[in-house]
Amino acid sequence: MKTAASLSVTKQEESRSGDLEEILEGLNRSQKTISPKYFYDQTGSKLFDQICMLPEYYLTRSEMLIMQNSVDEIADLIGPQASLIEFGSGSSMKTRLLLSHLEDLAAYVPVDISHDHLVQAANQLTRDFPQIEVLPVVADFTQPFQLPSPRVMPRRNLVYFPGSTIGNFSPEAAQDLLWVMRQEAGTDGALLIGVDLKKYPAIIERAYNDSAGITARFNRNVLKRLNREFGANFDLRNFEHRAVYNETLGRIEMQLHSLCAQEFTVGEQDFRLAEGEFIVTEHSHKYALEEFQLMAGNAGFELGRVWTDPDRMFSVQYYECEPVS
Repeated sequence: MKTAASLSVTKQEESRSGDLEEILEGLNRSQKTISPKYFYDQTGSKLFDQICMLPEYYLTRSEMLIMQNSVDEIADLIGPQASLIEFGSGSSMKTRLLLSHLEDLAAYVPVDISHDHLVQAANQLTRDFPQIEVLPVVADFTQPFQLPSPRVMPRRNLVYFPGSTIGNFSPEAAQDLLWVMRQEAGTDGALLIGVDLKKYPAIIERAYNDSAGITARFNRNVLKRLNREFGANFDLRNFEHRAVYNETLGRIEMQLHSLCAQEFTVGEQDFRLAEGEFIVTEHSHKYALEEFQLMAGNAGFELGRVWTDPDRMFSVQYYECEPVS
């Protein structure tokens, strides 16, 4: 059995100046924004794990039901000796079901931007699944990255993107990310992805405004991270979490509202917010099945199967890579 000390971690070269540049660019827009990727420091990743267990958060519950009911069929479609590459793996909770059902898995490659949280989860999986080679990659998965070489040559790559994280990207950025997934899947590869579906707005809004206030803490934690890592001086007491559903654009808009007129600094730049202005921290797009299948097709994926829960709240979709002409 491998120990934590022997775990091999591939780390994409970081660019702190690039991160700061991206943050400043978002805050200089007429509608200030912070990318949701900055949610996921160690604290943010743990808070998100708590969100997934909340009674209002139907997404995880619905997806787990789909996976439990369909995992044998999914495993048959994937076939033996695959390399499972999970984008945004976090705690890899849903992945355990796949790991226990896939035949002769060549390797599990969890990819996440949060180093500490990724390594902690990978070490636990190594202990729980000693027969599987776990090869974590610390990377921004929105950009192409180098896959590690497993000891056993995989017959195919399966890109796995559970949850509804694809919805955090604008439709244009989601299309670009699907192209990255197509590249990482490679010849004869496949994609297994979770996609949240359009439904009554009240159900969606409750999922992002939980009564325990965990999502509010998760949202404000991004400011705490900017204070710690990027020379910011946000006063978290001056911000209120809100999440509203924009039915026209089919998305939840998560915001941090300014409770007063205030000034703050990030890096060496000064910014102002009037009372009632807000910073957008996340969009979560919801799709009709046909909308997402069109996007995947445009990225070179061919639809294989779609599974939904009985209430059609959520979907898990399986695609094969179309042959390159």
